[in-house]
This record gives sequence, structure tokens and C-alpha cells, in this order.
Amino acid sequence: MTTTTASAAGSGRARPPLVTWALLVRLVSLFGCTTGFNLLLSAVPLYAQESGGGEHAAGLATGALMFATVVGELATPSLTARFGHRWALAAGLVLLGAPTLALAWTGGMAAVVAVCLLRGLGFAVALVAGGALTAALIPAERRGEGLALVGLVSGLTALAGQPLGVWLAQHVGWGWVFAIGAAAPLAGVVSVPALPDRTRADGPTLGLREGLRSGALLRPAVVFGATALAAGILVTFLPLAVPSAAAVAAALLVQPAAATATRWLAGRYGDRRGASGLVLPALLVCAGGVLLLASTGSPVAVVAGATVFGAGFGVAQNATLTLMYARVPPAGYGTVTALWNVAFDGGMGVGAVAFGAVAGATGYPWAFVLTAAVMLAALAPAWRDRRTKG
Repeated sequence: MTTTTASAAGSGRARPPLVTWALLVRLVSLFGCTTGFNLLLSAVPLYAQESGGGEHAAGLATGALMFATVVGELATPSLTARFGHRWALAAGLVLLGAPTLALAWTGGMAAVVAVCLLRGLGFAVALVAGGALTAALIPAERRGEGLALVGLVSGLTALAGQPLGVWLAQHVGWGWVFAIGAAAPLAGVVSVPALPDRTRADGPTLGLREGLRSGALLRPAVVFGATALAAGILVTFLPLAVPSAAAVAAALLVQPAAATATRWLAGRYGDRRGASGLVLPALLVCAGGVLLLASTGSPVAVVAGATVFGAGFGVAQNATLTLMYARVPPAGYGTVTALWNVAFDGGMGVGAVAFGAVAGATGYPWAFVLTAAVMLAALAPAWRDRRTKG
């Protein structure tokens, strides 16, 4: 592998422009992808439950979606190597959008699970193939800022799309939810042919197997996965663990808002000073935020904990991904995108499942304390990575 320099500070050269026409075109497909995904993320489990699927219907729908997403993320680097990033991105957008229309005509649980599996695969392919294209379109000297800009687009669609999907279902009807959820990613397909062909990237090919054997990639991925554990826990269990509904609503709002803000700040800092020094502090801040959440009876502590965790999580998102991209040639961007997203989605899923089992035995406050302790186990790879170059 080759190591690229993430900062152009002190070089005396003018910094290249961050926002180019190609990047703007890419943001169109990203907006369509994340809008279609987030609009239905909370709505489909509710639809499954209302359609007579029983108390486990919501969990089954989300579980099928996330399982297919992780499988798709692992398979996409091979698909892009064979068919190219643009074809994979277009196919992923179609697979994410088109099956959604089937839900307008059927409410059976088997159909809901099948649609979730297809949408999860489509989302994964679009995410990994599109992420590799995005990394190729951002100048290396401004990669942190560029990834923060991309994170802003996806973060805003998550912030608005998840509650909007439920609101539309309750006030307008399910047909409109499914129509918009299908139309957004399908509309994004129109922009894909305008993207430059980045499949013939310079440098040696880096497959998923090689990436999994690379400590330079696995260390930041493991650290990020440890922070993602808590992200899945907050979304799933905060409404159950905290008695104050107002505190829960505020916490679920400030957490992504703080993450979006610090992701941008971390990008600017990383481009000038390097991202490697941010990973360890981000992990400590995330663990501190989770520890504050153990005071479930205090609304102030809950909102403060969500804010602190969100701030650390935004830094961890930007720093780990920037660092991983900097450690591979352009031909390895797809593998990096896949590994990072597997750490994200896998960490969220494992965290939610494990926390539920632990909380049943210990109660929610102690479960949050134990979660913070488990997260701190990632200090070992974080410290080693800080002392290891490349």
C-alpha cells in the first residue's frame, strides 16, 4: 500500500477547489440514495407492525434490512471490480427504490422482509460504489473537508427523513410514503451517467481479503466500530430507558446535530494537522458521553450525554474514514468504503442486540456504564495506531 499525505499545509501551494461539478453531480445521487433509505427506515417497521405482523415485526424488518446491508457491503468491492463503479451505483439505486413500490400493494410480512432484503442490498451497493467514486472526486489535500460535506448531505437527510416518513404515513397515507421512497433513489439514477469513469484507478488493486489483513485499515475500523456500538444503542433504547419523553426527543435531536457539526470541524482540522491525532480523543469523548447517559433519571444528564457522544462520534466518523482513505491507493477506495460501513452497520446492530440482553439483567443505568467500559477496550488499537505510521 502507499501512504498519501492528507494535508497540504506548509507546502506553499494553492489549495485545490473542493466543490467541483463532478462532486455536485455525485451529491445528487447521494441525496436520492440517503433520502430513499432514511424516509423508510422508521416507517417500514411501523408499517409491518400495523399490518398485523405482531410485536416482533418491527425488529424483523429492521434486522432484515441491516443484515442485507452488511452482506452487500462485503460483496460490492468484487462487483465494482468487475462491472465498474457507475454501473454498480446505478444498479444499487434501482434496487433500493424499485422494490419499495411493492409495499403499496401488499402488507404481508413475507413481502415486507423480502423488500427489506432487496433494499438493504441496493443501499449497500450504492453506498460502497458511490463512496469510492466520492473519494476519487475529492482532492487528497482536502479529503477531510470533502468527506464532511458529504456527511452533511447524508446527515441532513437522516435528520429530516426519519421523522418525516412516519409523519407522512400518519397524515397523508402509506402510498405517498412508498412513492416518495421509491422515486428519490430512482431519480438519482439520472445523474449517474454524468459521473466520470473512475474504475481505472492508479495503484495496485486492494481486495477485501487484503484489507482485512491490513492492520493500518483494521485499527481505525475497529475503533470506529466501538463508537458505532453506542450509536445503535441510543437510537434503539433511549426511548425505553429514559422516563422523560421531552429529554428523549431533545437527545435524539442534538446527537446527530452535534455529530454533523464536529464532522465538519474534524475535516478541516484533519486536512491541516492530520487525522491520526483525532481518533483516540474521539473515542474517549464518545465513552464519556455514554457514561453520562447512565443517569437515565436526569433529563439534563441525558441531553448532555447525547450531545457529548454526538460530538465525539462526528469526529470519529471523519477521522477514521479520512485516515483509511489516506492509507490506500485510489484502487483501494472501494475496499475502504466497504470496511468502514461494515464497522458502522455491524457495530450498530451488535450494540443494540447485546445491550438489550445486558439491560435485561442489570437495568439500563448499569448497561450504559458497561457499554462505556466495552468501548474503552478499543483504546488498545487506537493507541497503537497513533504510534504506528502508515
